[in-house]
Amino acid sequence: MMHVSVKSLCEFAARTGSLEFRYTPAPTPEEGIMGHITVQQRRPDPYVAEYALKGICEGLEVSGRVDGYFANQQDCFLEEIKTHRGNVARIGPGRRAMHWAQLKVYGALFCQRDKRDSVALRLTYFEVRDETETPDDETFSAETLSAFLSELCSRYVTWAENEAMHRQRRDRSLLKLTFPHDGYRTGQHALSTAVYRGAKNAVPLLLQAPTGIGKTVGVLFPAMRAMPDTGLDRLFFLTCRNTGRKLGLDGLRTILAKQTDTVPIRILELSSREAACDHPDNACHGDSCPLANGFFDCLPAAREDAVKEAFLDHAALRRIAGRHDICRYFLAQEMARWSDIVVGDVNHYYDHFALLYSLTRQNEWRVMPLVDEAHNLIDRARGMYSMELSEAEMLYTIRKAPSPLLKPLSDLENAWELLVAQFLRDENDDNNRHYFLPSVPEDLNSALYSLIAAITDYLSDHPAAADVQHVLFTAMGFLRLADSFDDHSLCTLEFEVMPTTQRAKPGSAKLRIDNLIPADHLKARFSDALSTVLFSATLSPPEYHRDLLGVPESAKFEDIESPFQREQIDLRVITNISTRQQQRLNSLIPISERIAAQFTLKPGNYLVYLSSFDYLNTLNEQLSRLHPNIRSLKQLPGMTPMAREQFIADVSDDTPSVGFAVLGGVFAEGIDLPGDKLIGVFVATLGLPPHDEIHEVLRERLEKRYGNGYAYTYLYPGLQKVVQAAGRLIRTPEDSGVIELIDDRFNRREIRELLPKWWAL
Repeated sequence: MMHVSVKSLCEFAARTGSLEFRYTPAPTPEEGIMGHITVQQRRPDPYVAEYALKGICEGLEVSGRVDGYFANQQDCFLEEIKTHRGNVARIGPGRRAMHWAQLKVYGALFCQRDKRDSVALRLTYFEVRDETETPDDETFSAETLSAFLSELCSRYVTWAENEAMHRQRRDRSLLKLTFPHDGYRTGQHALSTAVYRGAKNAVPLLLQAPTGIGKTVGVLFPAMRAMPDTGLDRLFFLTCRNTGRKLGLDGLRTILAKQTDTVPIRILELSSREAACDHPDNACHGDSCPLANGFFDCLPAAREDAVKEAFLDHAALRRIAGRHDICRYFLAQEMARWSDIVVGDVNHYYDHFALLYSLTRQNEWRVMPLVDEAHNLIDRARGMYSMELSEAEMLYTIRKAPSPLLKPLSDLENAWELLVAQFLRDENDDNNRHYFLPSVPEDLNSALYSLIAAITDYLSDHPAAADVQHVLFTAMGFLRLADSFDDHSLCTLEFEVMPTTQRAKPGSAKLRIDNLIPADHLKARFSDALSTVLFSATLSPPEYHRDLLGVPESAKFEDIESPFQREQIDLRVITNISTRQQQRLNSLIPISERIAAQFTLKPGNYLVYLSSFDYLNTLNEQLSRLHPNIRSLKQLPGMTPMAREQFIADVSDDTPSVGFAVLGGVFAEGIDLPGDKLIGVFVATLGLPPHDEIHEVLRERLEKRYGNGYAYTYLYPGLQKVVQAAGRLIRTPEDSGVIELIDDRFNRREIRELLPKWWAL
């Protein structure tokens, strides 16, 4: 017999009308829990909290826990509690209908079990800040409730039966899945074996595998093959760069195209709202956006079309959404519930309110995230849990503040002034002040909460006020991080002082929360997955990634054999030149001469990686002065996607050139220049982050927690960038060329041990 929870049943079958995202803040999970407990404790005996109900309708077992049951047989009622912030009137009709649907289902189950003729139902809205209740009571006959439940179950059963058949067909087909090529490349079979065993044994994996062995197919194929053997519900192929999504989709197409029979598997590409929104100036609400109007009324037909199409990349989603005149972004969000493989960004599973992680928890899925270029996940996760609050942005973004917001904005301005005033008395001659704070200032937080409440009420009547929405998003995001602030993060205050008056420059203050150790936020993401595969060409040493990401101790590290041979590279370690800040001027001529000598010996395309744009520009100018006949190209800060593509085209065309790029930048990884497109790479830096104040704080925190502060802060991140940049040269077993590592520190044993084994230093 099929089973469904009350919540899932109603989300599928009871949603009607339009999207109602008015950008208003919901209580945090902790506030929601405490709100429920508060209301439940207020009720007199005999009141039973979290009362379990279960029943059968249309051959479907439906179960759940209603928030409360007043058990007096003479005057009993069932209660659902919904927590909220702000004016209860802003809860739209669609959300209210969903809340009543859940309560009516519980009422139907209650009447069915106890053979009652009717039941009283109470829907209580609880405002989490002032703890006020807004109850709505209604009595329904058992006949009415039974008919309502029967209608929902009828809609769901047909879909659920089709889903069950799809799962059976999918798993039968995946059992016969064959590798899409005639044979495995060197290392590719070991990679695939490790992934399959990781799924079978429910062990997280860190797989270091060189580029060129076919990592994408080598990971996807065994993961797909393991789905029927391990009961996996979903695979998530997650990338740290947009280009990685295309690689994942192409890999899936390759696997499916090589099968004898069609594989009935659903694949979805997820993207950001910004990339998928057709009306970016409109609010996601039926009153504002035509594609939100009547969304849920059109969704069932669009959903049916989507499951038939199966391969839901951007083009397919746009096509289906266009046929049904609905929002393609929210269509993709819905199809994430019904797709077997989802290809998206790492934030779709690891961010604070990640969709895929939320669905995993809600549906108790057995999932396996596959994280490509996973060496980037540490920095990406730090960014997910970091945020800056700007005084100017908060106070001056709203072009013309409406009257309801004038007082809370004024209170916020006063809170900023009081915060900064505490540090003006500091005897500091620097006009740009910078302070590390032990905690997030509470007074400013209180002012932000008041502003959020005022904006929430205002937006209920003015949903299209984009500037007001922006301020709301910023305040909500900052407070979310402030609520979880601990030693894994750092709070920083910055502001400018006007030299003549020694007063703070209005609007100059900035308050930042920087995450230093993502592990505290990510641990649950790893423990709630059946297995996770982190794969990259640079995951050494494994303990660095285990510690900073919160990967379980049970995780297994494997260094996959390289298909490349030492004979493919002319590796030169130049240790008589220092690229340290103090010696950089002295390094310009000798590095220029080495580049020119190699270019003269064998003209072709070369890339030179430096630690900063200043160093890059200075060395480029030096080479041009000494050897004006050499064609030189250079990366510029903030290049557009079109300019990036042009740079790659220029440094790989038939005219020999020397291209200059920044280590760790967009051209230091993720680009393929096989064969003669690139014949040499110079890395004139160790790639270490700057020894500035924030990195020193990071070093101290990591030393205190892991006892390896310097390596975790400087050495390992720097050498990863070096290996990634040098890896642009050898992309296939047929490639060859020159790699020059320029810095006296490359002579150190601890440095050389972090370089690829196949280099045989």
